[in-house]
Amino acid sequence: MTNLWSSNTPAAFWQCDPPLPDHVWQTAIQQAAPLLGLPLQPDTIDDLLELVLGEGQFGSNRWRLTRLKCLYYTLKPLLTRRVVVMLRRAYSRRAQAHFRLNWPVEDRYACFLWTVMHQALCAAGRSEVAYRRFWPDGKQFAFVITHDIETAHGQAYVRTIADLDERYGFRATFSFVPELYPLDYDLLDELRERGFEVCVHGLKHDGKLFRTYAEFSRRAVHINHYLETFGAVGFRSPCTMRQPEWMQTLNIEYDLSFFDTDPHEPMPGGVMSIWPFVIGQFVELPYTLAQDHTLICVLGEDSARLWKDKLDFIERYGGLALVNAHPDYLIKDTPRQVYTELLQAVKDKGNYWHALPRDVARWWCCRTNDKPSDDPSGMQMGQIVLTDNGIVLR
Repeated sequence: MTNLWSSNTPAAFWQCDPPLPDHVWQTAIQQAAPLLGLPLQPDTIDDLLELVLGEGQFGSNRWRLTRLKCLYYTLKPLLTRRVVVMLRRAYSRRAQAHFRLNWPVEDRYACFLWTVMHQALCAAGRSEVAYRRFWPDGKQFAFVITHDIETAHGQAYVRTIADLDERYGFRATFSFVPELYPLDYDLLDELRERGFEVCVHGLKHDGKLFRTYAEFSRRAVHINHYLETFGAVGFRSPCTMRQPEWMQTLNIEYDLSFFDTDPHEPMPGGVMSIWPFVIGQFVELPYTLAQDHTLICVLGEDSARLWKDKLDFIERYGGLALVNAHPDYLIKDTPRQVYTELLQAVKDKGNYWHALPRDVARWWCCRTNDKPSDDPSGMQMGQIVLTDNGIVLR
């Protein structure tokens, strides 16, 4: 498989000015790599990125459903919601017990990047270096809201959720399944007029999108059609099923189908990153806050405590806090109250950059590809200072 992650090196992540020499980065990466706890010792940075961002540490079948899961999705339309939740709970208990990453907070990739920078400064004999801040105007972290609409019932509740987001000063992307329920195109137009974003959520939401390459290729033609019809530049696969090499045929600027860590999804795993990164032709925006259905319906949480704990971690490292909350579930009081608690927690922090996914993806491309002399709007330089205990960002 072509390495679709090779542009996401620590040097590209930090964007130092002036750049540090390549041999300094190579030495620093070798010294920091053991922190990741990978099952294989990577020989090159490309190997390391494939194991982490490419989820290679989960094996060659990481993006294939087992026969039992394929059977489940075949039978799922015949099952009641109660039975589906019961099966998800049983699966989640077993999956989390055998999961190789930490959840809900997986800090090893963040620690790796910080240690690489520390070791690079030491190897270069530098006490500090300038770097491009992660977010516009020096904001500490980014906050993105996404909503997947899985049923016509959920679609009918979209305006209520849009009103809720708007009440807190937020806008979100709403992802629609084109061939599952009759689409309300007036609603799509209204959302765009109100400053929200619309994107495509698979094609049929039947668990079969990635069953075979032939099936995906056939459906990708239709997905690209709906992307154009919606005026959309983003995509999320239903149930976060994914196959990044196949997905290169989608006409998108960004994708939302990956996550930093999650044992509860049909394809468990994680890219370990709380920042955007590039997968071939598009930017990946991994969700970094547990999905509302997992948190509330499967795990039985009745508060936003796990979300808020993760938010503190993301803030500390200057990451991307991206949540996926479904109007289908927010209809009920408890999920909506928990979600509202998250919105308030973000507002209380006050040091975030809130943007739509397309704007975050474009920002990250700009931050990574433009030269410092280009000085994109909102781009600021900060300082990385070497200390006895590591590095400090100023």
